[in-house]
Amino acid sequence: MTETLTHSPVDTRRFRRALALHASGVVVVTARNAAGDPVGLTATSFSSVSLDPPLVSFYVAKSSATRPDLAQAEVFAVNLLAAHQVDVAARFARKDVDRFAVPTAWHPGPAGVPLLEEVTAHLLAVPYTTGEIGDHHLVVGLVIGTRTGHGGTPLLYHHGRFGRFLPYSS
Repeated sequence: MTETLTHSPVDTRRFRRALALHASGVVVVTARNAAGDPVGLTATSFSSVSLDPPLVSFYVAKSSATRPDLAQAEVFAVNLLAAHQVDVAARFARKDVDRFAVPTAWHPGPAGVPLLEEVTAHLLAVPYTTGEIGDHHLVVGLVIGTRTGHGGTPLLYHHGRFGRFLPYSS
C-alpha cells in the first residue's frame, strides 16, 4: 500500500463527550515525595497491562502538580476505591488541598507508601516504564504486592460523575 491517508483528529469537545459514555474504575495513586511527604491523585485511566510480568498502568496529565513527585517515587500504591468513597476521589482530584488531611483515612504501608483505608484493594508497584503520550504521561508499574480490602462495590466514573456498579440479575 503506497497511498497516504490523511485524517484530522476530532475536536476535543466531541472526543470528551464520546468518552463520557465509557464507564471506568476509579483509583487513587499514592506515593511519598523526595521529602517523605505523602502525595496522590485520582485516576480513571487505570488498567491492567500484563499478567506475566504483572503490570498495571495509568495516565497523568503533564499539567499535574503531583506528576513530578510520582515520577520520582521508587514505590507507589494504586488504591482501588469502593463505591462509598466518592469524597475521597473528589478530594484527590482537587488542586490546592491537603489530600491526606482529615477526613482522609490512611496509614503508611510498605516503604512508607500511603495506603487509603476502606478500599476494595491495594496494589503496590515499582516503576517499570513511562512515556509521553499527547498531553499525558503514561506510567506502567510492576506489581510487587497486593492486598484485597473489605470487598464491596467499586467506584465508577461515567458521564462526568462518580457512581456504583449494579450487577445485572435475570
